[in-house]
Formats: sequence, C-alpha cells, structure tokens
Amino acid sequence: MINELLPSESAMYNALVQRDSRSEGVFFVGVKTTGIFCRPTCSARKPRRENVEFFQRASDALHAGYRPCKRCSPLDHGHAPPQWVRQLHARLDADPTARLADSDLRALGVMPTRARAYFKQHYGMTFHAYARARRLGLALREIRNGKSPDRVGATTGYESLSGFRDAFARVFGQPVGRGCEINVLLADWIDTPLGAMLAIASDDGLCLLEYVDRRGIEKQITTLRRRVNATVVPGSNAHLSRIREELKAYFDGRSLAFRTPIVAPGSDFQQLVWNELRRIKPGETRTYAQLAKAVGRPGAHRAVGRANGDNRIALVIPCHRIIASDGALGGYGGKVWRKQWLLNHEASVTSSPAPSRTRSRTASVRSA
Repeated sequence: MINELLPSESAMYNALVQRDSRSEGVFFVGVKTTGIFCRPTCSARKPRRENVEFFQRASDALHAGYRPCKRCSPLDHGHAPPQWVRQLHARLDADPTARLADSDLRALGVMPTRARAYFKQHYGMTFHAYARARRLGLALREIRNGKSPDRVGATTGYESLSGFRDAFARVFGQPVGRGCEINVLLADWIDTPLGAMLAIASDDGLCLLEYVDRRGIEKQITTLRRRVNATVVPGSNAHLSRIREELKAYFDGRSLAFRTPIVAPGSDFQQLVWNELRRIKPGETRTYAQLAKAVGRPGAHRAVGRANGDNRIALVIPCHRIIASDGALGGYGGKVWRKQWLLNHEASVTSSPAPSRTRSRTASVRSA
C-alpha cells in the first residue's frame, strides 16, 4: 500500500523511467528481481512496472529487505561527508602539518563558520582543533620514533618551540619530553552504506567501531579512554586501514570475515560474552537465553544484554546477531533498522553458492 504522502504509483514510475531529478528525495524504488533499492534518478536499466515498489524513506526500503544500490548510493545523503569536507580532508592528508587559517578556508571556497559547525557536530571539535590534533598526533609519533622535540616542533607547523610545547601539554596532559610515555589512540571516519562509522585503534589493534549517530557513543569513548589511559587524536594506522578494507568487503558481500586485531578492555564477564558473540557465524542468530547458557550463566539474560550493549566494536564483535526469544530483533545501539539490514545481508551472502563467500572466524577478544 502506497503512503498517502507519496505521489501515485504511475507518477512515480514515470518519474523513474524519465530519471526526473525533481523526484530526488521524494521517494525510493525497490526492485523485486534484484533485491536492491535506488534513487529515482539511478542510471541503472529501468525495471518493469510489476517488478518495483516505492518507499517514502530509505529506511522503509531497508526494513522491507532491500539493500542499497552501489551505483546510485541511496544512503549517501546525510551520511557521507559533502564534497567540501572531503576537500578539507584531502588538504590535510596532503600536508598534515598545514596550519589553515580562515583566509585559507575562504580561498578553498569554504566558509570558516560552516567548517567550524560541521566539524563540531560530526567530530566533536572545530575544524581548527581537528587540524591541530592531527598535527600533534603526527608530532607524538615522530617523538616516539626517536626524533628530538625541538626538531619535531619545527617540522609540524609550529612557529616556536614554546608554542609547540604548550599545545602538546594542553592536548596530552604531559610535557613534550615525556612523549614516549603517552598512550594515544588514533581515530578515523569510515563511510559505509549504512552511514558513517568512527573507528579508533591503538598500536595493538582496533578498540572501537561504531556508527557516529549511535546514542551514547561519547560515553563509549570516555570509557575506552579511561580503561586504557589514553588520549584520542585524529589519524590512521595499519589497523584502521585494514578495518576500512574489511568493511568494504563486508558490505560488498565479498567477505564477511574480520581479521583486524582487536583490543576490547572489559570485565571478565564482558570478555566471556564478547568472545561467545564472535563464535556466532554470519547468517546465524542466538537468543539472549542461549547466549547466557553458552557463557555458563543460564538465567542471566539481563546481564548478558548489558554486556551485549556495552560492546564497543560493532560488526567485528557481532552483537547484532542476538535476538529476543520470540524472534523479535530486540534493541541495538546502532538502530534496529541497521540490525535488520545486517541480518538480511549476512543471510543473503551466506546462502550464495559462490566460492568467494567466507565466514567470520572465531577468535578470542584481546583484553587490555
């Protein structure tokens, strides 16, 4: 049944055939024969009328079991950074030591107030604070590699050694000379078909992977920082690069395996639950009762549920594979519509006969 807020089915199908740009944002179309959903202007071959159905929101299509089209990326709107943000990232990637003033932003066609508001909302800090954190993260890495603080300060964009030392102490809470003693976690932004994710890693492995709109993500980061006594700064390392590649393979359906080393500090009970979660194969689910029994605590459904909710490494520790005893999806920090999509996606991939399909390995969670 078509939502009364949508145009008629014939009008939407005509707009789809004509790729009418005026229909962008008005509706999405699900293609029954392929199981994907698209924007009305998608350049893919247009399906027959009897093979499509229409949705007001992308989430409605996901709830109906459709996966997003790779060609027209119907979920990008509101999730992927806009072009001007990607431009700023590229500028910092090219020269992490750059000190971009407001005049530099204007020269790039970006209003400073816009950059400040966007980075504050999505990264928890202004653009200038973000760029400064990247510079200091780079400085700390070089100090750990044996370079002198004086030389590092001069090569990471600071005009004076005193300015570098003051900035370093404010961010890390330690003087430059004690840089080798500071524990730092690197944070990176990863776009996925279901929205942007924040990934945080140490030198030993991945510590956090969550959707940026997850309720309580700030508390998760605070808990992580407290447990490992570390400062979080923007940056990347081998573990973050690896999880980025594995996430792409996962969402593309090429592989459901995650082999990035993880560091998941928690209580002994949480460790038991998280290890057991990793034993659940893609395409399968368990109930809270089954999980409680598997960890030797039958009847401790609520405690298991809390440990499930305390998981900071989504997908890799697959808490989305836990459902209620009556088959309902239950809660999910990353939002229930994502949980439904993930379960449908994994069921689809694991049911495929293609030899390239692989399943997630079972591995113990490393505690810190």
